[in-house]
Amino acid sequence: MYRDIVEMHKESMDNVIKHLEKEIMKLRTGRANPAVVEGMVVDCYGTPTPIKQIANISVPEARQLLIQPWDKSNLEAMEQSIKVADLGATISNDGIAVRLTFSPMTEENRVELVKILGQKAEDARVGVRTVREDVWKEIQQTEKSGDMTEDEKFVGKDFLQEVVDKYNQKIEDLRSKKETDIMTI
Repeated sequence: MYRDIVEMHKESMDNVIKHLEKEIMKLRTGRANPAVVEGMVVDCYGTPTPIKQIANISVPEARQLLIQPWDKSNLEAMEQSIKVADLGATISNDGIAVRLTFSPMTEENRVELVKILGQKAEDARVGVRTVREDVWKEIQQTEKSGDMTEDEKFVGKDFLQEVVDKYNQKIEDLRSKKETDIMTI
């Protein structure tokens, strides 16, 4: 019974991991990454549209992004959205595409990004703990209603903690890998 309850809530924990993955992809490392601009919204024909739906994003050099709109009339709106986002890159518009050139990161920038990464990882751990608390309450209510024995409740608690530990390990692995990327010169 407790396994069913935990399984029902695993999707919520998976969503926490997916959210963390999206958030850390946005953190800049020493290399250009299309994820930095993919979620950016551009006013395209009066409709807010994600930049990845109106342009091709490529990485011609290690520290440069090339964003080429499929319709050249969107070029200026795209450039404005990128300027407003303040990505810390030099922006150049050649009439065909927008180039973002990222300056090399200093040690100070890297340390600051690692702090931000740590905060995002902690937010994910809090999300997993919140789901754990919800599951534990549900297990306790099931035991109180008589559908589960007290022994099953405590076995369920141990099982739940094993699942939470696995998710926390995934979070730590993601954090550690990204920290290595950030700190690599």
